[in-house]
Amino acid sequence: MKEYQQICDKIITNIEQVIVGKRMVIENTLICFIAGGHLLLEDVPGVGKTILARSLAVSSGSDFRRIQCTPDLLPKDVTGFSIYDQKTGDFRFRPGPVFSQVILVDEINRATPRTQSGLLECMAEGQATIDGVTRRLPTPFFVLATQNPIEFDGTFPLPEAQLDRFMMKLSIGYPTPTDEVEILNQVKTEHPIQTLESVINPAEILKLSQLARQVFVDPEVSKYLVEIVTRTRDHSDLVLGVSPRGSIDLYHCAQARALLLGRDYVIPEDIKELAPIILSHRIKMRSESRLRGRSGTNLIKDILEQVEVPVVREG
Repeated sequence: MKEYQQICDKIITNIEQVIVGKRMVIENTLICFIAGGHLLLEDVPGVGKTILARSLAVSSGSDFRRIQCTPDLLPKDVTGFSIYDQKTGDFRFRPGPVFSQVILVDEINRATPRTQSGLLECMAEGQATIDGVTRRLPTPFFVLATQNPIEFDGTFPLPEAQLDRFMMKLSIGYPTPTDEVEILNQVKTEHPIQTLESVINPAEILKLSQLARQVFVDPEVSKYLVEIVTRTRDHSDLVLGVSPRGSIDLYHCAQARALLLGRDYVIPEDIKELAPIILSHRIKMRSESRLRGRSGTNLIKDILEQVEVPVVREG
């Protein structure tokens, strides 16, 4: 497993040439990518969300496309459409930006629900149906969507069904003063993303994904995971608990994290570290709980403190 840990470290180090001081965010993004999920980045403008997506695509040698969401964006602008070719007399399909390997969906909550729903089939099934014809999307297929948590004018909040499609939700946050000075030094002449090079290819990412699914998970660790999820379903502060899809996503991300850290087995610490960023956006708080200042992340952390951590033999 050390060989695959080195590959992951190579990707992370390469991205760190562009994203300064955010190793944990980069690691979690790579975990989500390897686990075969999709990522929701919620943060203020200008902290590096777009650059993170571009640098991940470049580092992994993947095709990259960007979708800038606006209220007039149509589903066909995302998935593609057929046009009539006068020379041949046939309709010719023109693929949309989802027919790429890494897709940045910028400000996803500015798109209308109709357009947002156009992404659901792509994210869930890895395919797109246009004009009655189902077409497979390339692999790996990774959607990284962003939204601004501050500005709500002209936005359409994502429904629970679509939030549940995102394996992980992250926030980059502002850099420290020291890191910001380093950023200024980096962009003095040109942005480092312009000279960033690939360190692996998409086939190697697929291999990492396949290997991650073979990582061993002790039955006691699985029970620990399920106990955490179960407690969200009957919690007094919640209207909606975590679905089985959330359990599966946490399971697969724990496997990917173990691989990234050079282990061929999952430990309870993997579950504890990942649970807040995988489960918190899947729950719905009661109004009175929100008024008391409760948040999904804090609630998941409280549950983690209450559930007994199993003792498993490492290795």
